[in-house]
Amino acid sequence: MLTSSQRVQLCVLLESSRELLSQGAICPKLLWQEYMRDQRLPKLEMVYYLHSYNILNLKYILESDEEVRSWLVSQLRLLCGWRPPQEEEETKQLQQKVLSSVVGVLVGAGFELRRDPAAADRRLSLLCCSILDDLLFWVLDIVDESLMLESAEAGAELWIQIFDASLCGVSVSADCLQRFFKHSLTQTLTYKPRLKVSDAITLQNEWTFAKASRLLTSLFRQLAVVFSVEQLLRHLQQVLETHEVNWKHVLCFLSTLLVYYQCAQPSLKELLSRLLNSAFEGYDLENLITAFLLARQGGLEGPGIFPSYSDWFKMSFGGGSSYHASSKKSLVFLLKFLSDLVPFEPPQYLKVHILHPPYVPVKHRSLLMEYVSLAKTRLADLKESVEDMGLYEDVSAAGTSVQPQCQAAQDVDKAVSLFESTGRISATVMEASIFRRPYFLTRFLPALLTPRVLPVKVDARMSFIEALKKADKIPAAQYSSYMESCQKQRQQNMNATCSDGNDDPLEVLKVQLQEFAELVVDGNDGDMSAQLSRISHTLSVIFPGRPDDPIGQKVINLHTDAPPSSELHVKVVNMILRNFCQCLLNSSKSNPPNKQSPWASRFVSALLGNTQLLSSLIHRLWDLLHNQWLSLNAAHILGLAAFLVHLYSLVSRGPLVQLVLPIRLEPVPAEEALSLALSCSTHANMLFCARLCVAAVCYGICREDSLPQQQDCIPHSLYKKLLYLIPRLLPEARGTVADAGLSEQLEEKQTGLWSSITDSNNTWRKTAWHLWRNAAFQQLRQIPQYQLLFSEWLANELRVLRSEDALPDAERQEYQQWACMELYLTRPEKQGGCGGDMKNLCSHLLNAIMDQQLSWQSLEAQQHRVPGRGTCLPDILSRLQELVYEMDMMERSGSHGSRAGVGDFLFEVLFQRCSSTVTSQSISTDVSLQRLLHTWNRVLLALPAVLLIKVNTDGGGTTLSCNRLIEHINQHQRKACSPAGVLSCKITAHFLRGLLGASVRCGQPTYEVNKAWSQISVQCPVLLISTMHWWQRLRPVLLSLWRRLCDEQTLPEQLQLLTECQHWACSLEKGQLLQMPPAAALLLAASLHRVWRGCEANKPSFKAALNFLRPDRDSKYRQVLVFLLFLCVNDHLTTLLYPQERSYEEGRALCTELLAVLMDSPDWLLIFKSSEQSIYQSVTMVTSDDFTKLMPWAFCSLLLLQSAELLQRAVRCPGFLHTAIVCYLSMLQLFLEGNTQSLDTESSKKQLVAEPSHILGRTKQFLLRAISQTPLTLLSSGQLRQLESLSAELDPELAAALSVQLEPSSPEMDFL
Repeated sequence: MLTSSQRVQLCVLLESSRELLSQGAICPKLLWQEYMRDQRLPKLEMVYYLHSYNILNLKYILESDEEVRSWLVSQLRLLCGWRPPQEEEETKQLQQKVLSSVVGVLVGAGFELRRDPAAADRRLSLLCCSILDDLLFWVLDIVDESLMLESAEAGAELWIQIFDASLCGVSVSADCLQRFFKHSLTQTLTYKPRLKVSDAITLQNEWTFAKASRLLTSLFRQLAVVFSVEQLLRHLQQVLETHEVNWKHVLCFLSTLLVYYQCAQPSLKELLSRLLNSAFEGYDLENLITAFLLARQGGLEGPGIFPSYSDWFKMSFGGGSSYHASSKKSLVFLLKFLSDLVPFEPPQYLKVHILHPPYVPVKHRSLLMEYVSLAKTRLADLKESVEDMGLYEDVSAAGTSVQPQCQAAQDVDKAVSLFESTGRISATVMEASIFRRPYFLTRFLPALLTPRVLPVKVDARMSFIEALKKADKIPAAQYSSYMESCQKQRQQNMNATCSDGNDDPLEVLKVQLQEFAELVVDGNDGDMSAQLSRISHTLSVIFPGRPDDPIGQKVINLHTDAPPSSELHVKVVNMILRNFCQCLLNSSKSNPPNKQSPWASRFVSALLGNTQLLSSLIHRLWDLLHNQWLSLNAAHILGLAAFLVHLYSLVSRGPLVQLVLPIRLEPVPAEEALSLALSCSTHANMLFCARLCVAAVCYGICREDSLPQQQDCIPHSLYKKLLYLIPRLLPEARGTVADAGLSEQLEEKQTGLWSSITDSNNTWRKTAWHLWRNAAFQQLRQIPQYQLLFSEWLANELRVLRSEDALPDAERQEYQQWACMELYLTRPEKQGGCGGDMKNLCSHLLNAIMDQQLSWQSLEAQQHRVPGRGTCLPDILSRLQELVYEMDMMERSGSHGSRAGVGDFLFEVLFQRCSSTVTSQSISTDVSLQRLLHTWNRVLLALPAVLLIKVNTDGGGTTLSCNRLIEHINQHQRKACSPAGVLSCKITAHFLRGLLGASVRCGQPTYEVNKAWSQISVQCPVLLISTMHWWQRLRPVLLSLWRRLCDEQTLPEQLQLLTECQHWACSLEKGQLLQMPPAAALLLAASLHRVWRGCEANKPSFKAALNFLRPDRDSKYRQVLVFLLFLCVNDHLTTLLYPQERSYEEGRALCTELLAVLMDSPDWLLIFKSSEQSIYQSVTMVTSDDFTKLMPWAFCSLLLLQSAELLQRAVRCPGFLHTAIVCYLSMLQLFLEGNTQSLDTESSKKQLVAEPSHILGRTKQFLLRAISQTPLTLLSSGQLRQLESLSAELDPELAAALSVQLEPSSPEMDFL
């Protein structure tokens, strides 16, 4: 171009020439001829000035100069490639003006429609088109060259900028401009169509937006500006149908549309549907291949842009109503097409077709099998056989194929995750160990048994390995080698290092994120989408893993104790989060959230497509929010809050998160999982949590203008934390919205809300108060998922550590009373309150207290802290005591015929809890139930004992009713006894104190106590036995209480009887024979059991006592001894279950002595027949049902310990053989079901306790001998047939022996 001085001289000359031209003194045609005579190649700038000064029109030059094409094209290229000096901005602007003016004339002459164009006009139009095409082809040649000169690339980029409606749209019409752009687009899509369809199928993975040339994507973007997406896709379809195309350009054009235009996805889906319909209607192969290529190209851009190819293929061909399902011809057409593709297919698409085959009717299954066989053969040729396909591989992920080693590692992670959540080896792994054994042995096991430093505490991976080893799925040599390698790894303890390269992905990512931050402020939506696509590509290099769950929503395991991320991944995640925070600050300086571009949503959405990245990101966020929150400043908090909001708004597209160790059993959305990291247990982390949640909710409210839209932007878990924290920390917020003073202050505008959160001079208290008064914030409280339930409030309050609370004791009491009595008591149940029902409120308190003590899976438990220690549990217990006392006072003051309804209510709460706990018959259920009852008892001991006994008012008199207490003990308390059949001393004393305390409300306290205890003696044997067991400790306490209540010196007669029984038992133990007290036989037996426990069985006094109580002397003596035998058998069974806790010899000796006395009487057999009605039926209510089921084990064990003489007496005892066989079969059934535990070797040797299998074998031998030697008269034929039927399946040998007894003449007798 001319210099500035030359340009000034030229302009003066041109001004003079224009005046001469106006006077007719100059001929333009002659002027151009003279100029061309002196200039071999005219300067384009001179042509521009002649044109702009109206001296010589460019159109005239095009019409008159026959060589114009040769010099104009070269001059345009030179001008595009010329770079003006940086300081000459005016020259740069002039360069663009020259180009735009020339292009404007060319476009106008070449693409303006005329009704009847003359031959000269047609020639001119073709000339202009050819000139513009030459420049376009020049650009496309530069794009195709692998090594481009910097100047050439800059020239091509400048020419691409000419495709702008604002540059050349002044001199041409809009229709003309559209025709030019459409023509240029067609030329680009059809330029040099060298690649075949087969090449496109093979190379398509390299033609994604992120890998495409920036010049090409910029050109497509410029050409697409003046059209809608629908117009562009219709034109694309037309070009594909009528031209040979350059498939690389076609597919890059589609990727550009999808990346820059969010509305392109549904339009592409419609195009694909039209193509498939047309293909199967006319069996058109071209339409079918076009649809497949376009669908795959969309899938290559990631799930945030377009559904994966796997999803599209399943949706299009996976159902009975799919395109190909209407006829066999259509099916053959599809399978023939897929078969023809096989030689060119990348392996990931073959895997899609194998794992998710098209729908095929059963009768045509062989056609599909032919294709599957062909595809598997092709995979084998590619060294990616089906055996290398992962167990949980997500073949929907297009792009570079995942290496088998990487896929195996992902399979291991998924298998360990499933094992951790279910406690069982997944069926997929078990099937693979059998049907896919090569993959299992050569890929899966090596990935699982990768040497590492084994943790001190067994983790899920170690448990999974042990489970596989027990199932004989790991070869012993491979397991031994693994353990040795782990030991070496521990010694070496090497740290992984990251290698540096020339193209360090970290540096590339850093630059890309900085460019994105600049685009957030100054760029447009299309540029940001394109940059995000490049960022996603870079992240896929750093995080190459694929999603590991192809079916349904993916699940990420969040390890809360030790985030499993490498140093490189942590650096990348930190870079991403810092960039997001910086972008938010930059964009918020000028605009509130609702005025900003959707950059943040697209940014977060781009991260959701990479599960490995998202896993590292979530782990880092958990670490920041739970452990490193003190290091976060205000900008970090605002940025992280906004990030959580966008995670929430994209919850449907993001994976679920499973916390490990599980705080919650089921997976939850990412935002909800991260909200669990926000602890509210101390003053400091309450403030941090409040600041973060205030920022998040403010951001969510300010992003949208209406309530329905705001719901999609405000995480309910963070909103609920504010409903808990703001009233707790700001007393002025404890009023309700309905209060006049507050409702008048509600603010409608969001601008002030956003300025309050971004103003550095504002404190969090001012911002929180501002938010609390916001109308949108208060409206959300009416929506169910945004309501803080009373149970949730209690759970939060019980986590607070009293010593580090923001509130002192007095203020905390005041706050809790306000929350319970003013906020939640009056609130309707639909809104999470109690509906004015005090019992409902009390029930919530009880359940929360029990849940707090039962939550072994809380964060505190993971950190080895004792649940409940230092928390607000004592405060909530105080609130419960206040409520219970108030309820009791209201009951007493009321005119109810039945007072003390509080006790019934308490028992009902426990009944509901137990009913929800007992879901199945299993050991875990029993343990859960026992833990529940122990927790319940601790709560019960904190409440007034008198509430547990009901006082009835009938006909003017008052009486005690122990029915609910007896029902409660029989149904629940006996299941938690330790030792079996004995309540704890504390709970026994509590029940008795309640009985004495309630009696004073009656007119005759002594009479009511006696009557109640008589009922307990008959209906509640476990309380009777427990009272006798602890009587020596209970008597002074109860006597002191009775004296205070009634001013009497002795207990009521029925209780005094316990003292007499105790004295009587002690006298027998000392060899003194006192008269037997008039007490129940069970009570007398319990007193003897308590006194004789631990004494030597061969002590003379013991034998003398047994001689005195011989059953033939008195029937009551017999009953006492039978009950005593039952209690001793219980002790013996306990030693079988827990041999290290009891003396085996003592229990055995007591039982032996009692059996020697009772052996001739059939009564002792009744305690082993729980289903038969008898005077000993009450023993079934002493121990738990599970304990009672084990009585046959105790019977068989005791039987084998007796002498031969005693066993001979036993066989002659009526009913013995029947009972023995039934007990043997019952124990055998228990053994087969796994309900008889194996004993600890050390303790069993020390105590000489036999294993259950040994007991069964010896018992069977004894019974076979006894059956063969027993007279037929001892067993009726009916009993024999019953026993034969019972033993037929369990023990055929025993059944055969019994059948011989039924047919004594049978020759089969010989086998005995």
